[in-house]
Amino acid sequence: MTRYARRAVVGPAAGLVLAAFLLAGCGAGAESEGEARGDRADSADRAESDEKYDHAEHDRADHAESDENYGHAEHDRAASEASASHDHHDHGEGSDLDRSVEELFAAHCEHGIPAHTCDECRYEVGVVAVSPELLEEGLVEVAPIAPRHFAADVELTGEIRFDESKIAHLGPRMPGVVREVRIDLGQPVRTGEPLIEIDSPELAEAEAGYLDALAQHRLAKRTLDRQKELRSAGISSEREFLQAEQTYEATLIRSNSERQKLLRFGLSEAEIADLEAAGISGATGRHLLRAPFPGEALVMHAVRGERVELDSELILFGDTHSLWVWVDLYESHLDAVTRAQAEHGLPARVAVRAYPGETFDGQVDFIGRTMDEATRTVKARVTLENPEGKLRPGMFATVRLEVGDGGDGLAVPESAVLSDEGRDFVFIRRDDRYFVRRPVEPGRRDDGWIEIVDGLEIGQSVATTGAFLLKSDVLRSKMGEGCAH
Repeated sequence: MTRYARRAVVGPAAGLVLAAFLLAGCGAGAESEGEARGDRADSADRAESDEKYDHAEHDRADHAESDENYGHAEHDRAASEASASHDHHDHGEGSDLDRSVEELFAAHCEHGIPAHTCDECRYEVGVVAVSPELLEEGLVEVAPIAPRHFAADVELTGEIRFDESKIAHLGPRMPGVVREVRIDLGQPVRTGEPLIEIDSPELAEAEAGYLDALAQHRLAKRTLDRQKELRSAGISSEREFLQAEQTYEATLIRSNSERQKLLRFGLSEAEIADLEAAGISGATGRHLLRAPFPGEALVMHAVRGERVELDSELILFGDTHSLWVWVDLYESHLDAVTRAQAEHGLPARVAVRAYPGETFDGQVDFIGRTMDEATRTVKARVTLENPEGKLRPGMFATVRLEVGDGGDGLAVPESAVLSDEGRDFVFIRRDDRYFVRRPVEPGRRDDGWIEIVDGLEIGQSVATTGAFLLKSDVLRSKMGEGCAH
């Protein structure tokens, strides 16, 4: 197995691609491995006659010639020493990103050939050889450098929060004990569906009180109706009629008061009607905590058998299909953002670290009326839809607001821009076969494209899809291989 074949074994699918790429790009391949070994043997022979090598090296070379059984081992040591000498000579010239393309393609390696054509040394000058097959199959794609229109964006930071009109902190309205939890976290429910069942002695007492007041009121009404008939017939006195009327009014007040108490405890009109129909057998003190609107349980604190009080929060209930993003708007941006919102509405694109390369569309619907004296910022609110539930309240977000026309700039696809040790670079196409990495200064980003402020010119082409494969080959020395001569 050649050294390139060994390095290509990096994964099931990507490894095959990378192996094909490296084997195709190196040019020599396994078929010329014997010739490569012969060349290195010749290099070792030339090293024997080099006056710069010390006596110890000369002795080892002589020993290699005289001892056929250990010739290969001696040859490997000589090659290793030559490699070390090569490292000392070439690696001190600085990064290939700091040298011009002309200088890189004019450089020669220790094998006496242009470095970019050497299968073992080209990565030292930031060059990768790509076979036509990889380009034809689309494993490596190329795009020309071209101008692209950019909007004048304002980039802000913010935090995703709940839409406060669509969340509710649910808890009991009377002390009791949790009898049953009827939903699970994340389970969608409709308006009015039961969530938690609570047993409450106070509710049972209130239900019984209401039934008693209702019975008293019904009796008082019948008594008053009877007194009206007797009064009309001249049988009942005025005093008896007025007393019956007073009793009726008092029972009406009491029954309404007891009814209001049940409503405050959270019973619906339908539940009160069921209680009236069931009578005293319906005064069980069992209360169902119901969903106030369509949504789901976001946080659950209810446990069966747990005693709860008036201040207990059992469920954070809400609908996360719509969320808010609160951003900090700096004073220098206030005029442009305010005018843009007033003129045509202000769309926003929201990005989070959890989904790199993906943006979510929103709309600025509120700009604060006060400024934070400590941070000198104004709060602005972005409303965005979250139908797939990808976004979570509490995430930090980057928000871009399009406030005007930003003109044109040179741009490349985002996949073309790579980085290493804090430096951004792309691979430009030198000719049909070779790609060389070049430093760039990224600027604005827009819908999968990156503006290149410095480092590229119109007419050049860069590797896009598959650029990471080229990076892997150039930076292989940083993965523990170093020079291999």
